[in-house]
Amino acid sequence: MLHKTELPALTQKTAQTLIDRIGSIPLFAHAYSFHLNFRFGNFGPLDLLGFAADNRLKGVKIHMLDGEENSLGNADLARLAEFRNKAESLNLDVHLEISETERTSLQKAIEVGHQINASSIRCYPRYEGHVSTIIDRTIRDLKALRELDPDGKLRFTLEQHEDLTSAELIQIVDAVGNPNLSLLFDFANMVNAFERPFDALETMAPYITDVHIKDAKIIEDRGGWGQMCCRSGDGDIPQAGLLLALLCLGKNDSQVLAYGLEEEVGYYAPPLRFPNEADDPFIKYRDISETDLAADGDIARHLASEREDADHLCSHIQDILKQLHDHAASYLR
Repeated sequence: MLHKTELPALTQKTAQTLIDRIGSIPLFAHAYSFHLNFRFGNFGPLDLLGFAADNRLKGVKIHMLDGEENSLGNADLARLAEFRNKAESLNLDVHLEISETERTSLQKAIEVGHQINASSIRCYPRYEGHVSTIIDRTIRDLKALRELDPDGKLRFTLEQHEDLTSAELIQIVDAVGNPNLSLLFDFANMVNAFERPFDALETMAPYITDVHIKDAKIIEDRGGWGQMCCRSGDGDIPQAGLLLALLCLGKNDSQVLAYGLEEEVGYYAPPLRFPNEADDPFIKYRDISETDLAADGDIARHLASEREDADHLCSHIQDILKQLHDHAASYLR
C-alpha cells in the first residue's frame, strides 16, 4: 500500500526555485474534470475555455472526442475557427489529447491542432499484445511525427497510461529520437504498472514536460495496484511532494510547461502489471477511459457534483501552492 509523505527538506536552491516559479505555474483546465458533463450534459469545448478563463488558468487540455458529436474531432471548419478565436481572445493555450498512437489518429489530431492553433498533442499506446510488441508498434507510430508535422509546429507528449513502466516509456522516446516528443507524468497512472509515484518521477524526470494532477486511493488487487480516483486531498497520492519535485525540474527555466487539473472522482483502473509477472507480459485490449455514471439515475446531481469537484481541485491546488511557498519562505528566513 502507498502512503502520503511529509514535504522533503529543502536546500537554499530548491527553496528559491519554488519562490520564483510558484507564482507563474502554468495550470491548465483538463476536460476529464467535466467527463460526465461532456457526455450527459450540455457542456462543450467552448465551456471548458470559459471555465479556464474564470479560474485564471493558462490553457486547456481537451480530448479530440470530448463532447462526442460536439467534440473538436467532429467539428467542421467553422466550429474549429470559433473555438480557436475564443481561445485566442481569452489568451489560452490549447493542448489536444488522443488515446492511441496510430498514424491515422495522429494525423487527424495534427490537422485539427493546426486549425485551432494548438501547441501540443498528447497520446499513449492502447494496443493489445506483449509489452515488447506494444513498445515496437509505438516506436513505429511515433517515428511518423516528423512526416506528419514536418515544420515541427507541435509538441507531442507520451503519457504514462497504466500499462507501460517508466523505463519502457523512456525506451520509446529515446528510440523515436524526436526532440518535440517528451513524457507526460500523471500523478496516479504509474501505480497500475506497479510503480510508486516518486519512483516513477525520479526515473522519468529528465523527460517530463507535462503533468496531470489528480488524486486516487490505491487499491490492492490480485497482487497489483488499482487506482480509484477521488476528490483531491482524500486519496493516497502525495500531491504536495510531487508538485514540489516537479516545480524544481529544469536548471534555469521550468522544465514542466503545463499542469493539467484532472479531477476524476469515481474512475477506477485495475492493475495491469504485477510483481511476479513474466518477462514480457501480455496486455489485454482496453477501451478509452470512462467514468461510469452511478446507477441511482440522478444525472443532474452527478453533473453538479462533478462541477463542484472541478472547482474544488482549482482551490485545492492553490492551497497546496501556498503551502509550498510558505515552506520555502520559512526556510529562507
